[in-house]
Amino acid sequence: MRSSINFDRDEFSKIADSIKKGETDFESKLNRMNLSQAQVKEILHALNARGAPALRFYNWVMKTQSNFEPCSEIYNLIIDNHGRMGDFNAMLVLLRELSLKGHCLSEKAFEFLAVQSSNDVRHSIVKVLNVLNLSGGSCRGSGTQSLIKLLCNLGYFDLAIYAMELTMKKTSYYNVLIAAKCRNGDFRDACDVIEEMNRFGFDPNTKSYNYLLGCLFKNGRVAEACELLQAMEHSGYLPDAITYEMVALHSCRVGKMDEAIAFIERMVSEGLRPRISTHAGFIKGYFLLGRVNDAHKYVLDMSVRDKYSVNANYSLFVKMLLQSGKVVDAGMVLVEMMQKGLIPDFVVYKKVVRGLDKMGRRDLARELKQSYSNFMSCTDGG
Repeated sequence: MRSSINFDRDEFSKIADSIKKGETDFESKLNRMNLSQAQVKEILHALNARGAPALRFYNWVMKTQSNFEPCSEIYNLIIDNHGRMGDFNAMLVLLRELSLKGHCLSEKAFEFLAVQSSNDVRHSIVKVLNVLNLSGGSCRGSGTQSLIKLLCNLGYFDLAIYAMELTMKKTSYYNVLIAAKCRNGDFRDACDVIEEMNRFGFDPNTKSYNYLLGCLFKNGRVAEACELLQAMEHSGYLPDAITYEMVALHSCRVGKMDEAIAFIERMVSEGLRPRISTHAGFIKGYFLLGRVNDAHKYVLDMSVRDKYSVNANYSLFVKMLLQSGKVVDAGMVLVEMMQKGLIPDFVVYKKVVRGLDKMGRRDLARELKQSYSNFMSCTDGG
């Protein structure tokens, strides 16, 4: 009979060492174990760190662990292991299987490149792209993009371009380069990528400009960001929800709430829904300015205009009230939520009750608990 076992790091190391040594009886040692997804991932991580083959262990898992369905991370770890072993034939077999199932790859599948010399990486890129092309389907597209992203993360921008030249150039791949340059604060280099796109007949898109705008705002180059936004719109690239969020949240951070609201009004008028993070920026912005009533008004207004975010907005508003020491007000807002038929976040509700108890307002705590109990009873019954 198999049993679930709690391993510590030493146990994972022993199993990985046993597999690396090629011990003939390691399967018999594992046969009584019922491994969880997390334990399988830990063992695969340990094998990859040791440069040890994982295929035998993976085959044992798939054969003996009943109802075990590998998650995406496990598949990526196995692909990575095949790369570390230089077994691109085995990689192709698994990639074809994954493509048939519609699985996608992440950068984790190619982390073996991080431990290779730049010359070896160049050779591996050719082999990886070959098996991705042969596998086709979902793994081809997601794998190529993830490969380019990993190369950028490693600082191998020339090799990322080399990979694009070997497969194909398209806007989404160029955007990976632009995003990486912007993360590094290399705005000029990111602009050079867009110029190269134009030379080769590839148009940037709104996402391309969003990366540039984010880089400028992050580095305090606000005037240039505003000029870029105007140039972007003049060129026919319409702002999306992320564009508006960046501009609005910058306005919130510098206390220009009226300007921020104007951007949101324009966004909503164009049929775009603000993201949860956009609403959060407004609520926090009002609190930073001490404009609690305006934060409340914002939550109320958006509860009518954006039903999708209403619970998250109310929950954040209550949390901010708690952080500001306005525990009684937080309780009143929870009651307001329930009166509107909204279910309060349970963790937030418990914090408010505890806060009322601590400040000696046990009467209000009891009333809130009773209101919550009645509300949940009606909700369950309705």
